[in-house]
Amino acid sequence: MVRVKPFAAIRPAKGLTTEVAAPPYDVLNSEEAAAMAGEKSLLHITKPEIDFSPIAGEHEQRTYDKAVENFRLWQERGWLVRDSKPCYYVYSQTMDKRTQYGLVLCAHTDDYTNGIIKKHELTRKDKEDDRMIHVRIQNANIEPVFFSYKDNAELNAIVAATVAKPSEYRFTDENKFGHELWVIDDDATIARITEIFTNEVDAFYVADGHHRTAAAARVGAEKKAQNPNHTGDEEYNFFMAVCFPETHLKILDYNRVVKDLNGFTEEDFLKALEEDFEVSLATKPRCGRPAKPYTPAGLHNFSMYLGSRWYSLSAKPGRFDDSDPIGVLDVTILSNLVLDKLLGIKDLRTDKRIDFVGGIRGLGELQRRVDSGEMKLAFALYPVSMRQLINIADSGKIMPPKTTWFEPKLRSGLAIHTLD
Repeated sequence: MVRVKPFAAIRPAKGLTTEVAAPPYDVLNSEEAAAMAGEKSLLHITKPEIDFSPIAGEHEQRTYDKAVENFRLWQERGWLVRDSKPCYYVYSQTMDKRTQYGLVLCAHTDDYTNGIIKKHELTRKDKEDDRMIHVRIQNANIEPVFFSYKDNAELNAIVAATVAKPSEYRFTDENKFGHELWVIDDDATIARITEIFTNEVDAFYVADGHHRTAAAARVGAEKKAQNPNHTGDEEYNFFMAVCFPETHLKILDYNRVVKDLNGFTEEDFLKALEEDFEVSLATKPRCGRPAKPYTPAGLHNFSMYLGSRWYSLSAKPGRFDDSDPIGVLDVTILSNLVLDKLLGIKDLRTDKRIDFVGGIRGLGELQRRVDSGEMKLAFALYPVSMRQLINIADSGKIMPPKTTWFEPKLRSGLAIHTLD
């Protein structure tokens, strides 16, 4: 079972929420962050390179020093204030009239080390190292990770009772997504939440934030090694997560665009696809208008945009392994039968001929990138389900890169956890 605890969050003072809260560090480049950041924005802490002119390098020592300085200043100025006692929090996000409710809590680093916090993607050491530096220098989890867990009726009921009361924060972001936060400070409710997770929730599943989770575990191990009196209960053993029930989450498609046809003509490429797919023309330009995007109809059906036309590709029976939770994924089918076999793209992590587009940007973005000449063709995939993600994580297997896209992203700055 998972180990959790409440914490005394550092969070925006009343009335400053929209000024402080910011998108996650990894969804904006430095120039975008500089353009967005107001005086009190958390971006000055998560992307402090924007405080230099010209913008500094993300990994320069002066940038790290500025992050620490800004975190201190935000607290001294009263823009960020610590709660008086450890609490749990409920955080809701609303997109397209669908709302998901997550519990903000602290998870234990040992659960990650022992596999109770389950991952579905590999991490890169360089990205882990970068996130580890930020946790270490701040002695804090400035941004939360994004977890899921199998639904629990009593936890759902506690959350429902909480959100029936007035919230602490409520605002709409620049994408028109709604965000709301409630504080759970009742001692009996806090104790019961801890008890339910301890006795009834068997695992957490990393939805988004694999590198931040790994970095938090590494900092915890580092501090453990430095403490001869380590007990496992110290605050540095815990890190901040927002945990959503499985049924609240919806995974969006994560699509691919490719620079060239690996020497094929368009006609020959379409013929080559017919060995493994049923290929049909879905839409084409009409009356001077671009072709209407074709959305995959279901699992093992793909959209392909090539030569101003959208095609439907349906994988033929026997071309993939139904008994393998990885082999049956559409990202695996596409990678094996098209990207590798025909286009010569062997490593999705390193090959410069391929790029990835989150489903939040729509199929029109795929079409735009091909029509502009930047890319030669695009593939849209049917999204993975939360049940598939959980089954794969439970099996101990790893999904191919760029398989899942979660939206909305967690807003940073609504709660911060310090390691002391």
